Amino acid sequence: MSQLSLFEAEEFYEFPKDLLEYKENFLSRVEADLLKEKLLSTVLWEQRTQKMYDKTVLTPRLTAWYGEAKSYNSADSNITKHNEWTPELYDLKERIEKEFDYQFNGVLLNLYRDNNDSVAWHRDKESRYGKRPVIASISLGQTRNFDFRKKDHHQSKYSLPLPHGSLLIMKGDLQENWEHRIAKSTIPMKERINLTFRLLRNIP
Repeated sequence: MSQLSLFEAEEFYEFPKDLLEYKENFLSRVEADLLKEKLLSTVLWEQRTQKMYDKTVLTPRLTAWYGEAKSYNSADSNITKHNEWTPELYDLKERIEKEFDYQFNGVLLNLYRDNNDSVAWHRDKESRYGKRPVIASISLGQTRNFDFRKKDHHQSKYSLPLPHGSLLIMKGDLQENWEHRIAKSTIPMKERINLTFRLLRNIP
């Protein structure tokens, strides 16, 4: 798997700038530390189930949904419990919107408790996102590799480490042509929280 660079380093593969925006230190270390501890202690985390072939299994991470949309559905999660914006999440949403000129009405939170938690290869391509969705992803805690691969050419794989306080924005045709995942690891890891701000259309 090739190492992905979003900078101007010639030795790395550079992902197309019309598909990704990246800011490594979007949150300061102090801001990221405080937010991580707040979310760990106050978010209403739940473990969902998902269909895998002919079995129902537990999703290998904890999740929660906050925002204006009343529910969130994806290929591997059906979250019907709706939580209103907390001050911290709403302020963070507005900060991203102001700096990057996008709009969001909900946030999906994922808690990867250790190296055994993961999310499988997928595309965020639900109809309620629209044709070219913008998803802003904040990472807190343990650095995990965010892997990408071409939808129809799985040999083209790239990996981007997402450190504490970083922001990655997926946009354009990324969800149409690329899959992404957080893989399990054989290396012991501490918890990581991922916040993905989204705009759902025609919310109830």
